[in-house]
Amino acid sequence: MKELRFRIILIIGAIALCLYLLYPTYEDAQNSKEVSAKMESYKADILKSNPAITEQQLDEKLSSIKDSILVNTPEYKSAREKRMKLGLDLQGGMYLVMEVNTAKLLEKLAKDPDEQFRQILKEAEEDSKNTDDNVVSIFSRKMKAKNVRMSRYFGSIREDDDQIANKLEQQETDAVTRAIEIISNRVNQYGVSEPNIQKQGSRRIIIELPGVAREEEAKRLLQGQALLEFKMVKDPAFAIGVMNKIDETLAGLNKIDSAKNKSAVTAKTDTTQKDQKLSEEEFAKEHPFFTLARLIDPQGRVADAYVKENDRSKIDALLNNPEVKKVMPDNVQFLYDNKPEIGSDGVAYYRMYMVNKTAELTGGVVVNAQANIDPTNAEPEVTMEMNNEGAREWARITGANVNKRCAVVLDGRVYTAPTIQGKIPGGRSRISGSANMEEAKLLEIVLKAGALPAPIETLEQRTIGPSLGQDSISKGLNSSWIGFLMVALFMAFYYKKAGTFADFALIITVLLLLGILAGFGATLTLPGIAGIVLTIGVAVDANVIIFERIREELSTGKTVKAAVDSGFRLSFAPIFDSNITSFFTGLILYQFGSGPIQGFALTLMIGLATSLFSQLVVVRVIFDFMLAKGYKINVG
Repeated sequence: MKELRFRIILIIGAIALCLYLLYPTYEDAQNSKEVSAKMESYKADILKSNPAITEQQLDEKLSSIKDSILVNTPEYKSAREKRMKLGLDLQGGMYLVMEVNTAKLLEKLAKDPDEQFRQILKEAEEDSKNTDDNVVSIFSRKMKAKNVRMSRYFGSIREDDDQIANKLEQQETDAVTRAIEIISNRVNQYGVSEPNIQKQGSRRIIIELPGVAREEEAKRLLQGQALLEFKMVKDPAFAIGVMNKIDETLAGLNKIDSAKNKSAVTAKTDTTQKDQKLSEEEFAKEHPFFTLARLIDPQGRVADAYVKENDRSKIDALLNNPEVKKVMPDNVQFLYDNKPEIGSDGVAYYRMYMVNKTAELTGGVVVNAQANIDPTNAEPEVTMEMNNEGAREWARITGANVNKRCAVVLDGRVYTAPTIQGKIPGGRSRISGSANMEEAKLLEIVLKAGALPAPIETLEQRTIGPSLGQDSISKGLNSSWIGFLMVALFMAFYYKKAGTFADFALIITVLLLLGILAGFGATLTLPGIAGIVLTIGVAVDANVIIFERIREELSTGKTVKAAVDSGFRLSFAPIFDSNITSFFTGLILYQFGSGPIQGFALTLMIGLATSLFSQLVVVRVIFDFMLAKGYKINVG
């Protein structure tokens, strides 16, 4: 028995380690049930206290509560990070094909672009959609065809067209490479398990995001430019004056006597109540702008306005009217809130601000960002830290604009517009206004990961629902246990007691396989489950060879112990050779394959290694133990 001690300890240690590595998966499953039960309780409480709440409001509230529970419960977070990861085909998620808009990059790099430049660039961009050539080479050819030198818009006069084109092509390639790096960085920080991000062609990127179900959230994560700006909100008196001029101009275009529209600012801005002297139709003709943009404060203390979600395009069209542009100052612009507010009528309203077009400070000075919960109001927020230069500028800006509002703008959307209470030294600031903790985390990731060098556009998008993934898991598990049961029954029936030893080793094989997958953070996919099923099918091959060899040795008159020793010793070489060749095949598949093929190959290789351990170590220990104890062994 002493000679078996080390091997028994080794086997028990391996089993214990695998159970330890698989425990977070079990724990996460239990936690998910617990959180689901809590959410049902919260849902009932919310509906009881607010029966008129809309489905969208209820979903947002429950999502916020769930985020808070998951973020503020360390055990939940730890279990989710350590659990076995599932691939896109098992837990659902998103598949996207995105393209880096390198034409926008060229437009940004160009010096003094004119109408001719924009036209040639537009033609090059259109042609690039039907060919594998990059935008730069097409643009360069079109410039030569029109006898326009590249140095007109890029480089210096001393450089010839080929030199400039080569530099631009390098910048175009670098932009795509950097876009992939930034997307990978964002996705990894977001916590997606085993994302698959790869380049296709000259400027396309294939992205697979397992476990991501919110389409808009994923697109914002991937497409967000991360252009953070701090812009001062215009004073109410100035802003309302400009808005009055816009309204009068639009009313004049509707051929309404502008004299009838001249009234005090407070009378003009009291659009929250219906004008008793005018019908809705008449009011819309006389006040076309304020019909769509309803001022929040009739007293004019703030100039923010509410715009219905469906009216945003109308407002934008009105503001782009040439006559309106004449009365609008060049240094102002209108921006909307990041998220809408749901009115009592169930309609989504966006808050619209008038801000300075030029930013006081940009996000290039941000060196760190962290999403957390504000302890004072339990709302999600993002705290930022700026570098020394940013801290000095921020202190100057806040000191010079006390009691004024500053809008925090990310990618053209206002996240918050607080009033500056005093000078802010140190360069630390907070961004509130996120709908939930997930959105705050998204903002943190985008700020930390950096800005994309060029915009990216979604060409193809497919969402795999979790129900489809669950169906795949169910079918995969069914095929696994049916395959296991059939193999186990055959071994037990044909090889009697020795067959049950092989069945036990088969259980150890699957346990070790899953434990190794969990321990190394590998992702289990549908082809991976196929690899497990294949492993179950071939895991007993070695035992069949060994048992048949033992039978042959017994038939020559050897003792059981001598037959077992000879059976294992003489079977080792062919078993090892066959498994090692299969292992190298899996290695080649993993090295040169991608996606599903890699998942299958990885599971197969791990399965071969664990099955060898189970067949040659576990089964041999059981045989030796039974012989040492004097038990009878029947090999069929």
